Parts: sequence; structure tokens; C-alpha cells
Amino acid sequence: MKKITKETYLKWYEDMLFWRKFEDKLAAVYIQQKVRGFLHLYNGQEAVLAGALHVMDLSKDKMITAYRNHVQPIGMGVDPKRVMAELYGKKTGTSQGLGGSMHIFSKEHRFYGGHGIVGGQIPLGAGIAFGDKYHGSDAVTLCCFGDGAARQGSLHEAFNLAMLWKLPVVFICENNGYAMGTSVERTANHTEIWKLGLGYEMPCAPVDAMSPEKVAEALSPAIERARNGEGPTFLEMKTYRYRGHSMSDAQHYRTKDEVAEYKKIDPITQVKDLILNKKYSTQAELSKIDDKVKNKVKECEKFAEESDYPDLNLMYDAVYEQNDYPFLTHKL
Repeated sequence: MKKITKETYLKWYEDMLFWRKFEDKLAAVYIQQKVRGFLHLYNGQEAVLAGALHVMDLSKDKMITAYRNHVQPIGMGVDPKRVMAELYGKKTGTSQGLGGSMHIFSKEHRFYGGHGIVGGQIPLGAGIAFGDKYHGSDAVTLCCFGDGAARQGSLHEAFNLAMLWKLPVVFICENNGYAMGTSVERTANHTEIWKLGLGYEMPCAPVDAMSPEKVAEALSPAIERARNGEGPTFLEMKTYRYRGHSMSDAQHYRTKDEVAEYKKIDPITQVKDLILNKKYSTQAELSKIDDKVKNKVKECEKFAEESDYPDLNLMYDAVYEQNDYPFLTHKL
């Protein structure tokens, strides 16, 4: 694993703060009905992505996740302006406005979504890894899903074949405590999700995912095993989301005191405190980063606001490959 240095912590602070503020801005414009449909925000879970990016090889490794998927492609190199434009439904978006909040994709940066079907991405992640193994690539796929998706049958089928074929995939359960509004305690008769790997003799472990350092330390050997042909690993990232499941979530299933308690271990605050305690930077210098992040989010908003909506014919062009498809007489 690359050494975690002063520069690493400063990058983590800036990246995680940007992801947080990016999501906050989306919440604000959603209320103004500039972003529509479903909107699932990543606030609180940023350490999972920060730690993962530190140990991934972004020249070849891949990632696939569920619908809480706005900041992961940004971390992997996608222009955040294009991500915000996609949420606005604009033609400058990552899928020309046709994907929206739950379906951010980037073939160029090897980010494969963005999936609205709960658990639907798990066998796809195993399939991407199978493709790499079949073609002799040493790339590794990180397949992320939530605690709710861990109860889907597709997980067990994917785990079975991944172990049988020693696929280069790391399965990551981002356990934020709730499957929509249903607590982990109410979705199964055990709460240690990582133990699901034991039935397949898959290396598995729990991880304190409020710390990017601990995430990186757990993921590094897992990625190394996968890259060396030793097969998959299952890691349960114990995290927490500060906002609701989606913007329509009234959050009656938890108390404000519970959220406040978890905010005491906010990954961004933890990294900031470490930076100041170790004198890696001063408060004044961090304030400059805060301003930089604020301006960057404003640029994304401006780009999305000023971009045009896609032409109506794009709805057909993106679906039908055949130019003279005969059953579209009404096509504009």
C-alpha cells in the first residue's frame, strides 16, 4: 500500500469535503425542483471512497455500485460538472441527461454505475471481474452495495461463483445501518454482515469505515489477493449516512440524537482534527481549501444550469441502433 502521508490527509480532506458539499448542493437544488426523481446522498460515507481510491490502480481497476453513486465517478476522474449536469437532465451530462441520479456511468474511467435495482449490481460486478480474468487482465473490480442488498439472493449466487472461479473482485458492503428505513437488526437474525463470507470460505472482515485510513488498510491486502489470482474478499464497511435514504425519507425510524452521536465521528472532522493536531496544516490554510471547494461546487452548478436539455430524438437514438428502424413512424 502507498504510504499515508501529510499530502494524503490533505487530499482526503479536500476530496471528502468537496463530495459532501457537492451532495449538499444537490439537496438544495432538488428542493427547487431543478433535479427531479429520486436522489440518494452519500453524506457520512465518504471515508469508504477516500480509502478505496488510495489503494486502487485507477489506470485499470473498476468500480460498480448502487444508486448512491454521484461522488464515486468524480473520485475516479469524471468531471464533476458533467455529473451535476446529468442530475439536471442536461445534454452535457455523463449520459446526455438520460441516466439521471441513479445511473452515472463512465466507460472511460471504468465506473460501471449506478444501479437502481437493489442488489442488481452484485452479479454484474462478478461478471466484470470474470471478463478481466478471461482476457488475462490483472485489473480488480470493487463491487459495492448496501446492507439491504446483502439480503438479496443475487449476492449468494455471485459469492459462490466468485469463489469457485477465483474472480478478481472485492465485495464491499457499505453498512450504513438501514435498508431504506429498516434497521439491520430487523432484516436478519444476525447483525455481523461480514460473516456471510464464511459460508463460502471467502476471506471476510468488518472495517471501521468512518476512517479512510482503516478502509485503505483493509482494502489493500484484499485488492492484492485479487490481483494475484487468489480470488475475492468480502468486507463489511461499518459506516453511517447523515441524510435520509432519499430526499423523500422522513426518517421516522431513527432519532436526531442518534444522528448527532454519529456526527461526533464524522470522517471529515476526524481527518481535519488529525491534520491540525499533527500540524500538517493550519486552520487558515484549511479555510482556503474550504473556499476552493465552495467555488468548485458553484462552477458545477453554473455549468449544469447553463447547459441545454437534450433534443427529443436522443430518446430514440440512444435506444435503437438501427437508423431506419421501421416501427417508429411517429419519430420526431
